[in-house]
Amino acid sequence: MSGGMDSLKMKTVKRNTLANQVIEQLIELLMSGQLKAGDKLPSEMELMNMLSVSRPVLREALSSLEALGVINRKTREGTFFSDKVGSDPFRIMLALSVGDIDKIIETRLTQELGLIGIAAEKISELELKKLRENIELMINTEGDYLEVDREFHRIIAFSASNSITEGMIDAILNMYDKTMENIPLQDRNKAITVQQHKEIYNALEKRDAVQAYIKMYEHLNHARNRIIRPSNDK
Repeated sequence: MSGGMDSLKMKTVKRNTLANQVIEQLIELLMSGQLKAGDKLPSEMELMNMLSVSRPVLREALSSLEALGVINRKTREGTFFSDKVGSDPFRIMLALSVGDIDKIIETRLTQELGLIGIAAEKISELELKKLRENIELMINTEGDYLEVDREFHRIIAFSASNSITEGMIDAILNMYDKTMENIPLQDRNKAITVQQHKEIYNALEKRDAVQAYIKMYEHLNHARNRIIRPSNDK
């Protein structure tokens, strides 16, 4: 780490700007070179004092950064910037978009729609089997099914066998799930999600890239309308 905690320069965060501005200030420590990949961040108490924010606000920001893989929190050791974050600017850009639901969903659309056609060409029989099992698991899951839903999309994304996009998709899905956590379970429709997953699976099984693209777009657009449009109508 470069210098002591007292030498770190951050702007005081106004209370009404909440977690997103905390994220921006923490990322600025990295972008400005005050801290580097692998460096330890100040303690929670130090950050709360430096930024003039409450513990819940700070922890919300840290939780978002951890979900994106920008930081790692180690029990009894503290919080560290990821060793690899310096070579992964995508995660940093996504972190700066936390709270911007439109951008997160649009980023997911561009990534998954780009991957689905390649997946239709490359997906293996084992991966198709995993998708079938995933659909059955979602049908039989009582309560929240977000993790099962995310795994369905991960299987498809990873079947494209592209190491560059693999690191991106987890970060996007994690941030998307954080958004979905704010939607009560009773306001989601598992039956529609299951049916759409089946249609995507059927297209992949037939190696039909065009139909897979169409069905994935319908699925993601349905989710986008469910999240964005109600908030825009307020």
